[in-house]
Amino acid sequence: MNNAETETADDDARVERYRRERQFARCSALQYLYQADVQDDWGNIARNLLLLKAQIRELEPPLDAASFERAWDFTERLVRGVVGERARLDERISASATNWTLARMSVIDRNILRLATYELYCGAEVPELTALDEGVELAKVFGHADSSRFVNGVLDRLLRDRHTP
Repeated sequence: MNNAETETADDDARVERYRRERQFARCSALQYLYQADVQDDWGNIARNLLLLKAQIRELEPPLDAASFERAWDFTERLVRGVVGERARLDERISASATNWTLARMSVIDRNILRLATYELYCGAEVPELTALDEGVELAKVFGHADSSRFVNGVLDRLLRDRHTP
């Protein structure tokens, strides 16, 4: 392999590692949000994050130690952001979820929407379409059969509303 091929391979590996770290972080954040919602425990963030981190570590995450720590930093930013902005996020979601109340949504869909909406409106480091796509992917993995279509529809409306003057 020549230098250009080696650099390209290294870049591809970095991009793939970054993508896996971000996906892992979003899944971890979703676990936190789901648990907080089910238990109606939106306080105790620091303690609950430590407990979740220990539980996830026990399950032997598919990341090396350095990747795990980078992913966990992003998990914490997402969780703290969503919890801190939850009331505003819920207002936006409610306004865009035609004929749906938050209480009527499944717990998993509601928290996927909170997470993706946070990334859409507050996550400057994440492109809008990436936030939308990642929300839909989470819905495909963790939701019911129609979750991805539902989440896509709500996030698409949120994105359109965001660009409407």
